[in-house]
Amino acid sequence: MQAFQVNISQQIVGDLHARLRNTRWPDSLYEPGWQLGTDITYLKEITDYWQNTFDWGKQQEKLNELPHFTTEIDGTNIHFIHQKGKGPKPVPLLLCHGWPDSFLRFRKLMPLLTDPVAYGGDPGDAFDVIIPSLPGFGFSDRPAEKKSFIAWTARLLHQLMTQTLGYTRYAAHGGDVGSGVVERLGMTVPDSLIGIHLLDIPYRHLFTIQPDDLDIQEKQYLEAGRNWQFTEGGYAIEQSTKPQSLAYGLNDSPVGLAAWILEKFHRWSDCAGNLENSFTKDELLCNITLYWVTQTIRSSFSPYFDQDQAPARMEEKISVPTGVAIFPKDIIPAPRSFADRFYNVVRWSEMPRGGHFSAWEEPGLLAAELREYLRPLRAA
Repeated sequence: MQAFQVNISQQIVGDLHARLRNTRWPDSLYEPGWQLGTDITYLKEITDYWQNTFDWGKQQEKLNELPHFTTEIDGTNIHFIHQKGKGPKPVPLLLCHGWPDSFLRFRKLMPLLTDPVAYGGDPGDAFDVIIPSLPGFGFSDRPAEKKSFIAWTARLLHQLMTQTLGYTRYAAHGGDVGSGVVERLGMTVPDSLIGIHLLDIPYRHLFTIQPDDLDIQEKQYLEAGRNWQFTEGGYAIEQSTKPQSLAYGLNDSPVGLAAWILEKFHRWSDCAGNLENSFTKDELLCNITLYWVTQTIRSSFSPYFDQDQAPARMEEKISVPTGVAIFPKDIIPAPRSFADRFYNVVRWSEMPRGGHFSAWEEPGLLAAELREYLRPLRAA
């Protein structure tokens, strides 16, 4: 385990600026807007900001204020943030991000969890927060070969928590890809977990149940999922079937990379059609620049291409006490009855606002939810 600092060379940053200057823009079909993909008007606006205003050097300084570390686990180098909590007995909490975000998802959430007193809370609610970059994302190593990504990543992160950091038991939270990783931890190492907290129910579970066994809400959920696949799911099909073809363009063009990622932040957030209702340009560009300078867009497709090889059907429910927070503008919010099939749900919360990137969009709501969910578990 070694301390780590973000240190991107000026040569890489200079090359980025040159590519931005030399962007070859396409024409735009029909009326400008987001209905056919990323709005060209907004993309030109944020590209100008990226080139002329956004300061990666300052962003890097802010990132280096965080306690970064790296460690090698089974031959794979894992980057993570480890912030100790300020309280009498902080609970270790593993936070797992998804796609197309990164460890940056949790920057706003982390201080609310580690230092509750600073935000008017109770020191008894403090957490030790551990935020890894999943393999193939950010500063972690890329998977070296085709693997069952979810199962392999869960094993690495469990070793990080128990062997590298020395925690006997811990809690875990995740959304998107992270929810699959956290679910797998609940399946494989339940005795090490105080609880698991999810932002979504992995949609693949619908395909393990006969349609006649679904209740009305679950059938509506299945239909909504099918409709979403036809209108919004093309990215996942491409990333899971032909990821290499897609990666050539996105790894070579920063504007192409930005367009691919920004569309998802726009469609999946509670931004009411205006991205900057939920995120600042600096927040959006810091995440995109992280993908660019680490050249990890192709490896970030691994959870899509390297499909999980777990049995199609769970043999039994996950016994770990499970909390679920459903944010209304997430991709396809699941009904409670669906979650109850797979988990020991002890807390189910339907949040008043927020979307797929809730730790970014509504960190206060999510922090309060995690505290409420884990308070009785930490007492026990």
